[in-house]
Parts: sequence; C-alpha cells; structure tokens
Amino acid sequence: MNNKVVIMGSGLGGLVCGYVLAKNGYEIVVLEKNNQIGGCLQTFKRKGAKFDTGMHYIGSMDEGQILHRFFKYLNLLNDVKISRLDPTGYDLISIAGDQYKFASGYENFVETLSQQFPQHREDIQLYVKKISEIAAASPLYNLQKINNHVFIETDYIKTGVNEFMASITKNTRLQDVLTGNLPLYGGIKGKTPTYIHALINNFYIQSAFRIIGGSDSIAHSLAHSIQSFGGKIMTNAEVVKIDCNAEKVTSVTLSNGDVIEANSFISNIHPQATLEKIDSPLIRKVYRTRISELENTISNFTVYIKFKENATPYLNYNYYFYEHDDVWQNQYYDATKGPESYLYMHQCVEDKAFFADSAELIAYMRYDEVKKWEATRIGNRGSDYLEFKEEKAYQLLQKLEQSFPGINAAIDTYYTSSPLTYRDYTATKEGSMYGIVRDKNFPTQTLVSQRTKLPNLFMTGQNINSHGILGVTIGAIITCAEFLGINPIIGQIERANQ
Repeated sequence: MNNKVVIMGSGLGGLVCGYVLAKNGYEIVVLEKNNQIGGCLQTFKRKGAKFDTGMHYIGSMDEGQILHRFFKYLNLLNDVKISRLDPTGYDLISIAGDQYKFASGYENFVETLSQQFPQHREDIQLYVKKISEIAAASPLYNLQKINNHVFIETDYIKTGVNEFMASITKNTRLQDVLTGNLPLYGGIKGKTPTYIHALINNFYIQSAFRIIGGSDSIAHSLAHSIQSFGGKIMTNAEVVKIDCNAEKVTSVTLSNGDVIEANSFISNIHPQATLEKIDSPLIRKVYRTRISELENTISNFTVYIKFKENATPYLNYNYYFYEHDDVWQNQYYDATKGPESYLYMHQCVEDKAFFADSAELIAYMRYDEVKKWEATRIGNRGSDYLEFKEEKAYQLLQKLEQSFPGINAAIDTYYTSSPLTYRDYTATKEGSMYGIVRDKNFPTQTLVSQRTKLPNLFMTGQNINSHGILGVTIGAIITCAEFLGINPIIGQIERANQ
C-alpha cells in the first residue's frame, strides 16, 4: 500500500493525476460519486443529440503547441478527434450591434482587428506582444525546466485585466472587444488578474478547435489508460468522510459504508467541499475559515438546442453577444429583465459539417435566482422551478432570434440547466463555472495550494493554478510533482514529443 493513491473525483484534474501517477508505477483508485465520470467533461444525450456540459472548445492544438504536447504525453491524440474553428474568426464578438472577429495566429489577429481599428494597430500589436510574453514567462506553459514552484510572475497576478487593457489602449471599445470572451473565465472588474486573461487568449489565438462528438472522449481515453496501467475507476462511489489519525489521512469512507485505505490522497473536489469531509485538529480553524469564505465565480443558465434536420447552417465560430457597451457589467444584470449577454455555440458532430445538429446558448446566472430551490433534487424541484426555467429560456431565445432571424423556427426542441443542475452534476459550490475567484487585491489569500495542512492530502482541479483544459492539466502536473518532482515530469513530456 506504500504507493497506493486514492483520487476523489474524476474530473479532468483527477484523471490527469491518475494517468501520470499510474504511468509512473503508483497504484491508483479514482472515486466518482456519479455514475458518469468526467466532471466538466461530461456529456448527455437527448433525442440523439449530444451536449457538452463544460468543455466547449480548446486551443493550441497544432503540432508543437502546448496542448498538443500535453495530449501526446497523455496518449489522447488517437481517441480525441478535433475540428478546426474558422481561422478568419473563431470567436465573433458582438457589442451594441457591432461585430468583431478574433482570427487565428498572432499576425492574423492583429490584421483582422486593425481593419476596424485602423488608428490602433500599434495597440493591438502591443496587446498580442504582452499576452504572449506573459505566457512565455510561465515555465509550465512552455514546459521549461524550473528550480522553484513559481508558475506565474507576480506582476501579472497583482494587476487586474481592466487595468491591463487600459494600459494597452485608450479606446474603450477596443478594450471591450479584447475582453469580449470574458465568459470563458467569469472575469470580475477590479479583481480578475491579468494572467488569467492572458493565458486563455494566448491559448486560443494560436489555434482553436471543437472536439468532435463531445468532450467525454477525453475522460474515457484517460480512464482507459489508467486502467491499462492497473488502476481502478469506481463510479457511484461518493466520499462522505476523509478519515484521519493524529498525523495524516488514513482512509476515506464511502456513502455505502466502504472504507478505502491508501498511503496518499488527492482531492479533485472543490476545496470547500473537501474540508467539509474532514474532522481533524490538523485543519486549523483559521485555514478552514479562509477556504470557506473564498468567493466563487458566477454560474450559468444554459439552453441546449436540438435543431430540425438540415434546417440550420453550421456555424464554425463562437458568438459572444453583448447588448450594451462595457462587457464587465453583465454579471450585474437585472434579474427582472432579459439577459443582456450570452455565448452561442454549435456542437460539432463531424469535421467540416454543413448543417448543425445542436447548439448551446449560455448566459450568466447568479445563484440567488435559484436559491429557494437549493434543497430540492434533480427532477423533483416543482412546477414553479420549471416555469422559472421556461421563462428564462424564452427570454434567451428571443435575444438569439434578434441576432439570427428565423433561428427559433429551426428548433425541434430544447432543454435547460440552471446553477442547481451544474452544482449537482459537477459538485462546484453554488454551481460556480470556474471555482474560486482569483483576486488581484488578495493574491495570496485567493491562491489555493496543491498542498493541504495534512501531509498526505493534496488538491487538484480548476481551483489549483487555473481553470480550463490547459490550466487544469498544468495544475494536475503541479500536484503530481509532489510525488515525482516537476522536472522529471517535464522530461517525460519532452521525450513523448520527440
């Protein structure tokens, strides 16, 4: 049992940890409370249409780019099929009726936006230069050998995205456009650090893709590899208690009463939920309080659309809609009115598709809108909840119709999810999309370490390092470095890519 590791939660972070450690000879047991693995990689089917729940598109997947290198190391390239988003505009940002494209490649990005901001070409060039410098300055985002555990430069943690944008250009519309994919990280003005924005945008500008057939292919591939290394994946295995002695964690207790012992433990569960399962004096009250009081990012309301056959041309780009200027204000919407922003994306079922089979329409939603139903269970929330969701769906679809006239007539049927749905399927606090808010005003307090106050319990997932497929993968590498050392893992990744 000396090398046995129990991993709680089968989201991307847990599965990547399981893969890396199993590959290096550790005995791995992954515990998942639901009957489907994957966390935010989960998908579901309705009337033959498949929908992603959290992982909607990925970047930097061309040969030699950072995610491609990680995928090669994780043995994902054969199992995960991808389709390139439109290089002339993979993201389309619509602000107060005007539309702007994010093009793939640094030069194309600059050239495309400069056509609409000809007086600000140098500003756009400066923007691209700065975000690529920020990514280059982070060793793990470039797989550089490192001598310490500093993964992001301090300056980029202590400067907010809005401050960074103001330093790039005085043109407020250009500031809004460059911040137009804000829903990818649930940014908060005056709080979200520059590095979050820079790493994400640099990631997508290099290249952008959809996953053909759904993001669950990533989860299933990793799980298969873990099992091929001798590891175990257990579903319907909810951890209700993390058992400790006077020095460390000894075992976990499942909801069915089973006790699983191990030498080390990794939690891919939200840090707040993890601590709720621990009763140990080693977790001091001040630490418990700090973690429990951390703010979480906003949640979402999603409409999952199934189209009539051959009725809707496939859109090979993502559409970000803002009714008004100032993209930062949309988290503070008036709940009595319709949504003022949304993200609209088609699902990819085949490469170079002509017609769309399905789509997702996503808007911010605060947890307080659904709080009165928080004690209910999926499928049993009552008629008033169903009416609430129907009204929200109607409002969103009316907004979509304004941008895409005739789209509603092409819809065969649709389904909805709220922050409660997201909470129950992904185990995030209040259905938070991206976990804990990183706050540039309190960088140390809002940074969650992979280490805990228990010497053999570690954290992974979107609350470590950063969220998103790249952030979570790197966070998992950071967690695995506690077992293997960081440079040996980087060496393995380098050798896999030779």
